[in-house]
Amino acid sequence: MPRDPTARRPALPSPPLPRLLMLLILLSRTAALRPDELFPFGESQGDQKVLEGDDESSAAVRLAIPLRFYDAQFSDLFVGTNGIISTQDFPRETQYVDDDFPTDFPAIAPFLADIDTSRGRGRVLYREDTSPALLSLAARYVRTGFPRSAASFTPTHAFLATWEQVGAYEEVRRGAAPSEELNTFQALLASDESDTYALFLYPTNGLQFFGTRPKESYNVQLQLPARVGFCRGEADDLKREAPYFSLTNTEQSVKNLYQLSNLGIPGVWAFHIGSRSPLDNVRPATVGDLSTSRSSAPLEPSFSHAAALGSDYTEDNLDYYDENEEEVEYPPIEPVDGHSRIDVSFTSKTDPGPVESGTLSPDSDPASLLPHPAPSGWPSYRERELALLDPQTKERESPGAIETMDFKDQVEPLDQTGTGALTPLEVDGDSLAPAQEDTENRSIQPYPNRGAVPSEPDGPAPPLEGKVLPDHPVSHVPPQSRGRYVIGAEDHVSANAEVFSYNAANKETCERNHGQCSQHAFCTDYTTGFCCHCQSRFYGNGKHCLPEGAPHRVNGKVSGHLRVGHTPVHFTDVDLHAYIVGNDGRAYTAISHIPQPAAQALLPVMPIGGLFGWLFALEKPGSENGFSLTGATFIHDMEVTFYPGEERVHVTQTAEGLDPENYLSIKTNIEGQVPFIPANFTAHITPYKELYHYSDSAVTSTSSRDYALTSGSLNQTLSYRIHQNITYQACRHAPRHQTIPATQQLTVDRVFALYSEDEGVLRFAVTNQIGPVEVGSDFAPVNPCYDGSHTCDTTARCHPGTGVDYTCECAPGFQGDGRSCVDVNECASGFHRCGPNSMCINLLGSYRCECRSGYQFADDRHTCILVTPPPNPCEDGSHTCAPEGQAWCIPHGGSSFSCACLPGYVGTGHQCSDVDECVENRCHPAAACYNTPGSFSCHCQPGYHGDGFQCTSAVVPGGSITGLKPCEHQHRYAQAQHAYPGSRLHIPQCDDQGNFLPLQCHGSTGFCWCVDPNGHEVPGTQTPPGSTPPHCGPPPAPTQRPRTVCERWRESLLEHYGGAPKDDQYVPQCDDLGHFTPLQCHGKSDFCWCVDKDGRELQGTRSQPGTTPACIPTVAPPTVRPTPRPDVTPPSVGTFLLYAQGQQIGHLPLNGSRLQKDAAKTLLSLHGSIVVGIDYDCREKMVYWTDVAGRTISRASLEPGAEPETIINSGLISPEGLAVDHFRRTMYWTDSGLDKIERARLDGSERKVLFHTDLVNPRAITVDPIRGNLYWTDWNREAPKIETSSLDGENRRILINKDIGLPNGLTFDPFSKLLCWADAGTKKLECTLPDGTGRRVIQSHLNYPFSIVSYADHFYHTDWRRDGVISVNKDSGQFIDEYLPEQRSHLYGITAVYPYCPTGRK
Repeated sequence: MPRDPTARRPALPSPPLPRLLMLLILLSRTAALRPDELFPFGESQGDQKVLEGDDESSAAVRLAIPLRFYDAQFSDLFVGTNGIISTQDFPRETQYVDDDFPTDFPAIAPFLADIDTSRGRGRVLYREDTSPALLSLAARYVRTGFPRSAASFTPTHAFLATWEQVGAYEEVRRGAAPSEELNTFQALLASDESDTYALFLYPTNGLQFFGTRPKESYNVQLQLPARVGFCRGEADDLKREAPYFSLTNTEQSVKNLYQLSNLGIPGVWAFHIGSRSPLDNVRPATVGDLSTSRSSAPLEPSFSHAAALGSDYTEDNLDYYDENEEEVEYPPIEPVDGHSRIDVSFTSKTDPGPVESGTLSPDSDPASLLPHPAPSGWPSYRERELALLDPQTKERESPGAIETMDFKDQVEPLDQTGTGALTPLEVDGDSLAPAQEDTENRSIQPYPNRGAVPSEPDGPAPPLEGKVLPDHPVSHVPPQSRGRYVIGAEDHVSANAEVFSYNAANKETCERNHGQCSQHAFCTDYTTGFCCHCQSRFYGNGKHCLPEGAPHRVNGKVSGHLRVGHTPVHFTDVDLHAYIVGNDGRAYTAISHIPQPAAQALLPVMPIGGLFGWLFALEKPGSENGFSLTGATFIHDMEVTFYPGEERVHVTQTAEGLDPENYLSIKTNIEGQVPFIPANFTAHITPYKELYHYSDSAVTSTSSRDYALTSGSLNQTLSYRIHQNITYQACRHAPRHQTIPATQQLTVDRVFALYSEDEGVLRFAVTNQIGPVEVGSDFAPVNPCYDGSHTCDTTARCHPGTGVDYTCECAPGFQGDGRSCVDVNECASGFHRCGPNSMCINLLGSYRCECRSGYQFADDRHTCILVTPPPNPCEDGSHTCAPEGQAWCIPHGGSSFSCACLPGYVGTGHQCSDVDECVENRCHPAAACYNTPGSFSCHCQPGYHGDGFQCTSAVVPGGSITGLKPCEHQHRYAQAQHAYPGSRLHIPQCDDQGNFLPLQCHGSTGFCWCVDPNGHEVPGTQTPPGSTPPHCGPPPAPTQRPRTVCERWRESLLEHYGGAPKDDQYVPQCDDLGHFTPLQCHGKSDFCWCVDKDGRELQGTRSQPGTTPACIPTVAPPTVRPTPRPDVTPPSVGTFLLYAQGQQIGHLPLNGSRLQKDAAKTLLSLHGSIVVGIDYDCREKMVYWTDVAGRTISRASLEPGAEPETIINSGLISPEGLAVDHFRRTMYWTDSGLDKIERARLDGSERKVLFHTDLVNPRAITVDPIRGNLYWTDWNREAPKIETSSLDGENRRILINKDIGLPNGLTFDPFSKLLCWADAGTKKLECTLPDGTGRRVIQSHLNYPFSIVSYADHFYHTDWRRDGVISVNKDSGQFIDEYLPEQRSHLYGITAVYPYCPTGRK
């Protein structure tokens, strides 16, 4: 049944009738903005003109009144050629035109790209305007977009900039005509004394190109989409993390600018960009709805403006207005090195119910939308809900009075299936923040992009057994599953009924809650509830269980606010890593990057690392270590008092659960005062013993400790006292474990503390045992299992026997004799519980299951069930679109859909009316037009024949002269027809020979078009009156001779260099006939050499500076001198990244998976080269690379003093991707100039072409040497794809060809066995199994990736927007870190260098 669209909306005051009529007029439009509807511009309007050129800007325009931008005021504006306005003069375009937001200067960018107005290609105009007509029109636009906050906005001044028919920068090529793709757009800034609004206008067909190529892209075919948005530009560091707002990030999003709108008029966009009131970021208008798009992938519950712009809209499927209005979402701010980055997106609600959902005010206060709990004084959800009830009847008013906001990508909580939404009330831009809910029923869920999202269950949730203290969220159990066991047990209840009572109806049972237990635990029901217990050979608290005998790892962050002596020292989120050898109680802790004074002073504070000794201490008979009690969630509070100065420091360590790899996560905070220790002193602590006292959910310990500070002959002994308190949540339902004594003794046999200033690392090491309190002295021999002197493997459990005898048993997930244990591959051996439609992924000592695409886990976490598709309103007929013959229904997943009128109809999609095409003059001038519903027809008038769109004369008028050509016949006939009143026939124009002129123009209408020799119109060439006529000349004559190798190579390199090579860049010198000149030099440098007729260098002729070789054949060459060796810096030991950056190869070390940016350096300086592809041979320790400038493939050993060696120097044009197979000693590469994929031995021998057909733009290539597979990408814009074959070129097939755009980077992970790629078109990082199944998205918001490599649990890719290396976590998809080289230029290939060769099984 039809729905009342106002049923759920609160009543609002009616706007004045004239403003309401204007709003209805503006919102009822369906046609896009026409060129003649732009704001008036031109010299006649008083416009000034920016000088023609590639990188020009206007003089400073002094404004009559200052303009507000963000929260600042500016009196001057500058207009730049490159589609940008600023409050200051622009830097060189290379510093900003190819970069993404944020810029490092204030920017207002309606179309930021490399624009060039040279050679009369368009103009850039600007003026300040106070005319009432222009200000009135601007005010109406603004009020339409912001009907509440700007209802009374009356601008007093406006600044208008117009880019008319401007073109993209292009390299000048001989015989090549400039592109005819030209853009027209406007930006208007309207302001009064307190606010500034920006309007961006894009008329129909005003955008004909959507991005530009970087000048430094060489011949690597990349096009960066134009940027549209704003930036305050106040940051001055390299990262430039200033507040900014970005509207586009893909080519498709730029294409759709003129088709969409945020105020209801396609092509018109409004933004609030400055205010006297606080304005954290630009706020867009949200009155006009962006239609959702048709997509092959299901849409997320909410989507953004950027996502809508990025969808592939066409005139046929575009729905300008959707029933669901837009919301503005401001995700949490993430600090990045002291700066804040705010990413703003707009979400459209997708209510699964059959009733329309309410919407937020278009002027919502951004602060009210931040996803954080409200102050306790604000009303609760229930209070607000009751406030909506009628006070008399208590009946609910329209639910629309409550407006909800959705969050993107919410993570399902561990023990709850429902998710709630925050519900701010909105009144003219002022909203009540989300209410503060009962913390007992709330979990803090990780927000995929940044921060944390509060989540509410649909109903009351049972209290979590073993829950951490308030404000300490429970971490998720790892997504692994080997089965859980539920057993019954005899109830243990005190006989005193007055002491203990319970309600059996509300008792929590294992049947409902066993999912809270670890995968290695069983669940037991007791009288009052359930408890989890670890299975045999595992230990923990049941919620978290770890294998006995296996080593464990801890990852965490440390922050501190200390006073060292009298000096304050602060540090935030420095890294902590610990490694524990479980079978002998050793614990090693390393804390990185603590400032030197604090690290030196913390040397005596052993309990920071000693906590892990207690947690994982070696257990003596009848004792349990800390992890057996606390599991992975607890709080360790410690107070240390130093003597004699009585300085006090407080340490809090909060354990937050196990991550998917079973690593313990912990946060440490240190506050207080510590004694100063000079830099040259070391701390020594003797072995000690301390007592721990156990009670329900708490462990305490108090002890004193001496430590010695030594430096040479100086030795000073000091002491401190420690109070420790460890709190955790024990299961209250199980009976107390009577065998564990109330007091246990921790024996620390070995103690070690060291600070390395060179590394910046503070280290602790302890060896621990936990056992009963020792009484007296007993000199009986100690079993090796208890003192760690056994010889069991580090992944084995030591079982004590009689006396000093013992046995070794490999930990679960490992196999061997106990002295030597290796990992069990459960996936390969079949010892796993992953069900059908799932994938088994092997882990060290374990495995995990993942469902294939289209499936999801059942409750048992190892069975994958089909995801039931939601109902489709477009199929079941429940949609509200116009009748089938007038509109189509476009599904968007779930119950969401949009409507679009069919061609020939116009309207909202819900209501469509016929378009009268006859009014648009679509028929030939000599034809009659007949309109029909949804269409029209054309019929030639009497005396003409044709299809109505093209009519030619069928009769030659009387008195005509025989022998006339067709143009002359039609010319005379049309002239005769003009004698009749009202005739609109076109009189053809003929040349002196009687042939049709290529350009024809209608004398009365002003339309012009091109015709072929028969006089027929060339489709697509018609231009409207007043515009520039089309170019109808003949194509340029072909060159007299084909280009030579020298000329082709020269053009290729000029394309590399962006048309203007630098002084030290090599360009081949060719003579008038196209032959290589005998003498070749690097640009304007003195590095020269002789070449043969094919351009190959003659050995021994390369000169030193100041000496020019004689390259005339009759003159002997000068004395042979060795070629200067590039600067080879041997790398350090360990894992590191190598990246290509133009004329050098960079070296970036890794600490674990973290980028050691301070240790980055140049590995190879390769003068005159352009390195693109790069890979590493782990066996011979050599790096290989492709050079598109030298058209070569080379290699160099990483040993000190090694010389680079060219191994292939012929038969290449543009070698790009490169892959090394260290097993078979072969290499593979792509050549985008020859469209080939080739193979050769690592010394360049046995070269073979594998593929030379069905390739358009091959780029990335990677190899799986274990399984013998080759993979490569082809970013053919018409049909991009990823292909695979055997290493011999057999069994070639397409692996991926759907939903990809520009797959630039490709990598095969030998550990996870996944093929992953980075796509500069879709902005996604995706992975799939080697057979193309199991495809999943890791990250969907990349900038402009070029190359990618996988190592450990991270991806590392080079990025052309940031000109740096960016790391992405494999599991969460989050951006972790980035490295930006000091020398800014594009980075190409990247590879990881291991200290060993990766191994694997087929």
